[in-house]
Amino acid sequence: MANQHLPYPPCPVCNKEDISASFQCRDFSLTQDTFEIIECANCSLLITFPAPAKDAIAPYYNFPAYISHTDVKEGWMNKLYHAVRQKTLSQKTKWIQSLFTGHKGNLLDIGAGTGAFANAMVEKKWSVTALEPDASSRQRAFDTYHINLLPIESLDELTPNSFDAITLWHVLEHVHDLNKYILAFSKLLKPNGRLIIAVPNYTSYDAHFYQQYWAAYDVPRHLYHFSPHAMKKLLQKFNMQIVFHKPMWFDSFYVSLLSEKYKKSGVLGVVRAFVVGHISNLKAYYNPKKASSVIYEIKIRK
Repeated sequence: MANQHLPYPPCPVCNKEDISASFQCRDFSLTQDTFEIIECANCSLLITFPAPAKDAIAPYYNFPAYISHTDVKEGWMNKLYHAVRQKTLSQKTKWIQSLFTGHKGNLLDIGAGTGAFANAMVEKKWSVTALEPDASSRQRAFDTYHINLLPIESLDELTPNSFDAITLWHVLEHVHDLNKYILAFSKLLKPNGRLIIAVPNYTSYDAHFYQQYWAAYDVPRHLYHFSPHAMKKLLQKFNMQIVFHKPMWFDSFYVSLLSEKYKKSGVLGVVRAFVVGHISNLKAYYNPKKASSVIYEIKIRK
C-alpha cells in the first residue's frame, strides 16, 4: 500500500515512490535561493524540489546573463559561449544530415531559443518547424534570422508521422511534463525518424567533482537531472530506444568554468576548470555515457 504521507510526489519516469532527499543546491545565477535535489532510488532520476509551477517559473529566466534567451555577448565567458556555439552548430548540422544520408527532410526543433540552430538547418535546405515558449526569444529570432518561431502550445497542432528529426538541445531538463512531451514526439516522428535529445549528465566526472556547485544543475530552471539510465527508462515507456550516445565535448569546459565562477575561485579556478574538463572528456572518450552532456540518438522500437 502506498504511503499516503510521503513528502515527495512519485517519480515521473518510473512512477515509484522510493524518493529521498539527496542534497541541496543554490540558484547561483539569479536569486541565490536554495532548492532540494531529490533522487529516485529505482531509476536514478534527480528532481529539483520544490520546482516552480509552470505559470510561476518565467521570472527565473528573466535576467540578462541567461544567454540562450538574450544572446548577450559582454564578458569573456559569453564571448567564449558564442565562439563555441558557432563550432557546435556546424557539428550538429553535419551530424543530423549524416543520419539521413544527404536527405533534406522535415525537422522539428523544440526550445529553439533565439533560433540559431533552426536557422542553421534552414540554410542546409531542411524544412524546419521551431517552437520556443519565450516570446522575447521568438522576437529576437525573427529580428536576427527572419524566421518565425512558434509558441510551444503549437506542439498539439502538428501532424503525426511528419518529422524526420526532432531535436531538443538542452531543453528536456526544463520541461514540466516529461511524459506528455515524449508521448507527443513518439507520435510526430516518422517510422524511421530520429529523436535527438541533449541533456547534462550528473554521472559525469565534472558533476562529481563540483557536486552542489556543478553549474549544470542550474536550479530551478532545470527541473530534472538525468543519468543515462533514467533517460533509457523514460524512453522505454513510449516504445522508444537509444541507438547512440554522443558526447558534447565543449560542455565539460564551459560548465566547469561556470562552476568555478560560482565557487569564486579566481584565476586558479580557471586553470582547474580546464583540467577538470579535460579529465571529464577523457573518461567520456572511453565511455560516452560519462560525458558532461550526452546527446541521445533515439528511434521508435519496431
